[in-house]
Amino acid sequence: MDLLIPDIGLLFWMVVVFGLLYFILSKFAWAPITESLKEREDDIQKALDMAEKTRIEMAKLQADNQKLLAEARAERDAILRGAKETADRVIAESRDKATEEGNRIILKAREELQTERQAMVAEVKREVITLSLDIAEKILKKELSDKKSQEELVKSLVAEARLN
Repeated sequence: MDLLIPDIGLLFWMVVVFGLLYFILSKFAWAPITESLKEREDDIQKALDMAEKTRIEMAKLQADNQKLLAEARAERDAILRGAKETADRVIAESRDKATEEGNRIILKAREELQTERQAMVAEVKREVITLSLDIAEKILKKELSDKKSQEELVKSLVAEARLN
């Protein structure tokens, strides 16, 4: 049981060593330890404050990004809408121009056909007249081979010419 109850001398030296240790620690170690703990606590608090500030900034940036993204989408939609309208307008104008050009070409072709037709009709008339004159000349040469028939024909033609 001697081990459980310490001696007075042992108790005295334990108190003296504890007091000495307490004095040395309070004089040299506790101030730097508490100061380093305070610095660490301040650093941790600064880091927590910075993290909170960063979180708030990130939330703000994210909201700004969402706003910018919405604006960009709206602008993209407006640009696409404008491009589609422009494309539709250009297509309509091109279609109108093509229709107008087609009608003009058709009209020109009709005029050219009419002109060619008139030229062909005139050519056919000339050919018919030439052919008729050739035939009439040959017939007259054959029928008017004698002098008496020629004189009678000339007289009748002169009489007809006077009547007209």
